[in-house]
Amino acid sequence: MQDFLIIWDWLGFAVRWLHVITAIAWIGSSFYFVALDLGLQKAPDMPEGAHGEEWQVHGGGFYHIRKYLVAPSEMPEHLTWFKWESYMTWLSGAVLLMIVYWAGAELYLIDPNKADLATWQGIVISAASLTIGWLVYDFLCKSKLGESPTTLMLLLFVLLVIMGWGYDQIFTGRAMLLHLGAFTATIMTANVFFIIMPNQRIVVKDLQEGRTPDAKYGKIAKLRSTHNNYLTLPVIFLMLSNHYPLAFATEYNWIIAALVFLMGVTIRHFFNTMHSRKGEPYWTWAVTAALFIVIMWLSTAGIQQDSWEESEARDLTAREEVLVAAAGFEDVSAIVPGRCAMCHAREPSWPGIRRAPRDILLETPADIARAAQVIYLQAGLTDAMPPANVSYMEPEERAIIRSWYRAAAEEAALGMAMLDSLVSGAASQ
Repeated sequence: MQDFLIIWDWLGFAVRWLHVITAIAWIGSSFYFVALDLGLQKAPDMPEGAHGEEWQVHGGGFYHIRKYLVAPSEMPEHLTWFKWESYMTWLSGAVLLMIVYWAGAELYLIDPNKADLATWQGIVISAASLTIGWLVYDFLCKSKLGESPTTLMLLLFVLLVIMGWGYDQIFTGRAMLLHLGAFTATIMTANVFFIIMPNQRIVVKDLQEGRTPDAKYGKIAKLRSTHNNYLTLPVIFLMLSNHYPLAFATEYNWIIAALVFLMGVTIRHFFNTMHSRKGEPYWTWAVTAALFIVIMWLSTAGIQQDSWEESEARDLTAREEVLVAAAGFEDVSAIVPGRCAMCHAREPSWPGIRRAPRDILLETPADIARAAQVIYLQAGLTDAMPPANVSYMEPEERAIIRSWYRAAAEEAALGMAMLDSLVSGAASQ
């Protein structure tokens, strides 16, 4: 059991690493081409069909780049396609979602105080919801609204706000923000897979078969690419948000998410305007700062902490009952609050901490049972917690935590399904 948990946790780390690497590649190429496209200049010696050109210097050499608005007169021998960065980012993100939020649904996905869902129900909602955004968005783009980009963007913003609110009605705060990010990323990758790449293939095929490509395919792809450009920064924020309780563990987290999308627009507007050589609208930074100040205020407005009685009132699951009954739990329930509850409390006493990190509470026996795997990985198997061992947890105390968790695992293997066989990803969060 312990070996499985270690391997599973490292698998989560590996997938997260892959996700970050491919995301860097995708975002980097996206930002580069948007800046390149906006900075194109006319030149008197451009060949027929060329829309603009750009001279760039990098890596000890000069680059001369030309863009053909529809296509060149002949198909070039070598053509580089930019698609795998997007695909691999989405695929690795989907696997990471499964490892952390589906396999760890009890701890990270489902909030029983919001909706009484079985694990399988939460997973089905999680998976199905990711497709809804693309279907609605694609329908809007293909309607007459596609001719009105500003109206289309406003409707997309409304859709994102509605989905953020909807996620918050059933999922934990951290799952809400993460799923809204995945929801948006799904739209972005689907744009590449279903629209941008197929349209480019049509143009290439027309060239190969001697036909003049229709300019409409490039226009459609350009619209979707522009949308992706404005959605990128909010997606990054949402993916990072699970590390910051002030972002996800608040009553107004879905409003914070909505404001983040607006900040993405203001920031990209500045850079897009600058790259197109139309000035430097510094007012956008003032708007961005104002939005961020509102977000900081919302992060602590209306915080409602559960009382001890409310926390204890929730019935323990079968898994938690095994943990409570396991040998050593009494000792652990005395060690953990003393070493960890200065931060992981309903009212943290550690200076500067307003909300329990990652919304994990470690004050009561029920709290400890619910966070057993986190405790085992972070304070038993490793010395990640407490940070810098500020509360001086002794090696003997860590040994007690390990012994207790392993005893519970052995009991679970005898009397019920293997303890936490589907619950993991805690340490990598």
